[in-house]
Amino acid sequence: MADESANAKVPPAAAALIEGFPDPVVLIQGNRRVLAANRAARDIMQINMIGRDLAQTVRHPAVLEAVDAVLAGSPHHTADVSLAAPVPRDFTLVVSRLDSRESLGDIAVMLALHDITAAIRAEQMRADFVANVSHELRSPLAALVGLIETLRSTARDDPEARDRFLEIMHGESLRMSRLIDDLLSLSRVEINEHIQPRGGVELKGLLVNIAELLAVRAEARGMTIETDVPDGLSPVAGERDELFQVFQNLIDNAIKYAAQGTVIRVLARPVERMSETGGPGVSVAVMDRGEGIAPDHLPRLTERFYRVDKGRSRSLGGTGLGLAIVKHIVNRHRGRVSIDSRLGEGSTFSVLLPQSPQASAKSAVPEAKPRHET
Repeated sequence: MADESANAKVPPAAAALIEGFPDPVVLIQGNRRVLAANRAARDIMQINMIGRDLAQTVRHPAVLEAVDAVLAGSPHHTADVSLAAPVPRDFTLVVSRLDSRESLGDIAVMLALHDITAAIRAEQMRADFVANVSHELRSPLAALVGLIETLRSTARDDPEARDRFLEIMHGESLRMSRLIDDLLSLSRVEINEHIQPRGGVELKGLLVNIAELLAVRAEARGMTIETDVPDGLSPVAGERDELFQVFQNLIDNAIKYAAQGTVIRVLARPVERMSETGGPGVSVAVMDRGEGIAPDHLPRLTERFYRVDKGRSRSLGGTGLGLAIVKHIVNRHRGRVSIDSRLGEGSTFSVLLPQSPQASAKSAVPEAKPRHET
C-alpha cells in the first residue's frame, strides 16, 4: 500500500511537473525512501510502493549505488543501465542532488532515466543486418554470377539452356528479394520492441480475413483452413498490421509443412489471467496435421535463420526469419509464443496476447499453460 504521509511531503507543483515527463523520474528522500514516481517510472520500473525504500522495488545495483553516492554528498551521478522487465531496455541514468529545500520540501534526490533503447538497437540492427545479408546472400549471388557467366559463354546460342538458366536466375532473385524484405521487417520490429502498442484489435475479423486470403494456396495442396473464434471475443492490445503478419506467417507455415489434404485449425479462446501482465488475454492456436517437429528443435525454432530442414525450407521459399519475426512482434505486444509438436501427429503454434485495456468483457477460463515457451 502507498504511504499517504510520504505523498503529502511532495509539493504539488513538483509532482505535477514530473508526471508530464516521458522518461521515468523518481523523487527520493535523504533516507532513500521514494516520495513520488511519475507514470513512466511506475510502468517501466514498477515503482508502486511510495514511502518505501527504493531498494524494495529497484534491485539494480548500479541504480542503488548511484543514489547512495549522491545521498552521501556527490552532486550528481550518471551511468548506463539495462532493465530486464517487461522487455530489456537500455537507459542513461542521471541522479542529481536537489538543494532547494524551501521549495521542494523533503525531496533530496531526483532520479531520471533517459531511454536510449532505440539508438542502441538501431546500431545493433545495422551490424546484424550487414552480417546476415553478407552471409545469406552469398549463395544466391554466387549462383547468379555463375549462371550469367555461362549465358555469356557456352550457353549463349543454346535456347533450351538459356531458358532453364533464366528460370533459375528468376527464382534466386525472388529468394533474395524475400530475404531482404524479411530482414528489414525484422529490423523494424526489433527496434520498436520496447514500445508497447496501445490500440485495440478485433481478432475474429482479422483471422477470418487471413484464412480467406490463404485459402487458394491451401486448396492447391488439397487443404482447408477452419477458424473457430467465438462471437464477442474481447479485442487484444496491439497493432493490426503486425498481428496480421504474425498469424499470416503461422498459417502460411502450416500450409507449407503440413500433410497434403489435411485441415488447418485456427482456434481462439479467452484467457482469464496472463502471467506476463496479470490481466486477461486471448489465446490463438494454429494447429496442423503434419510430420511434427523433434523436441530438440523446438527451443531454437524462433532463432533467425534456424531451419529444421534447410533444403526443404529454401525450396518452399522460406527465409528462416518468419518465426523470429513472429516472436519479436509478440514480445512487443507483451505476449507469449508457445510451440507443441509431436512427431507423426502435427504441431500447434500458440500466441497469447493481452486483452485491450478498453475491453469491457471479462473472461472466465484458466490461464494458458503451454508445453514449450519461447
